[in-house]
Amino acid sequence: MPHFITDDNVRIYYEETGSGFPVIFAHEFGDNYQTWEPQICHFARRYRCVTYAARGYPPSDVPEDIGKYAVPRLAADIGGLMDHLGFAQVHLVGLSMGSFAVLNFTLANPERVRSLVLGSCGSGVTTDPEQQKARLAAVEARARGYEELGSEVMADRMANLAVRQSFKAKDPRGWAAFRERLKTHSADGCARTLRGSFFNRPSVYDQAAQLRACKVPTLLMFGDDDGPAIEPSHFIRAQMPCSGLMVFPRSGHNLNIEEPLAFNRALDDFFAAAEHGRWACAVASPE
Repeated sequence: MPHFITDDNVRIYYEETGSGFPVIFAHEFGDNYQTWEPQICHFARRYRCVTYAARGYPPSDVPEDIGKYAVPRLAADIGGLMDHLGFAQVHLVGLSMGSFAVLNFTLANPERVRSLVLGSCGSGVTTDPEQQKARLAAVEARARGYEELGSEVMADRMANLAVRQSFKAKDPRGWAAFRERLKTHSADGCARTLRGSFFNRPSVYDQAAQLRACKVPTLLMFGDDDGPAIEPSHFIRAQMPCSGLMVFPRSGHNLNIEEPLAFNRALDDFFAAAEHGRWACAVASPE
């Protein structure tokens, strides 16, 4: 099985298809590397497409140390994958948890990213202390759910979240396949990811200066039924000078599989614009 070993000795599984300029896809918490199949079938005709299983998601390793799941660690795995495959520069595409990984990798290594796609990207934290307390309690409750109930029970809960109801209504078959993938997750890996990544996830609201300094062409996308992603995406759009925003109507969290044709068309146009220097960046107004 193709894999590489990270500098903290974690085995990361990956798959690659096609040839051309490389594109790396980073999956969300509630899915795995297989979620990108509609994109691989489309983009592998012209690009070298790479998907990988994040640490904690078999067939990648499920390390016991919660510290190994911190967002900087998830971001560093992208650099390790690029080095292993000999990529100097790539297009990066992330969804939800994957968006945080690709965003933080890009902020630290902008010269290695030709373009950046952030789908369904939340804030990480809230500025309201009571809301933040409630958020952390919800993360811990979900982690305990994985430990006490297992992945099969949690699959039904995760698949039926409010942000996935539009997907379920539009595409019952695709939604059912998504739910089956959820059942295969490592309960330990999910619990450790929640505690190691979601508890200490950097907030985009605290990264304003870094976002403003980043000149990488960036496409932000969210569904208008995905409430947690709306305000943070607007904030990132306002800060990043080379970013644009696309909203999917009557859509939820799983954009790439809920609306695969629209998602792929958006990436086609965006990649072409970025590659030909036609993704305009905002010009600062003179004071």
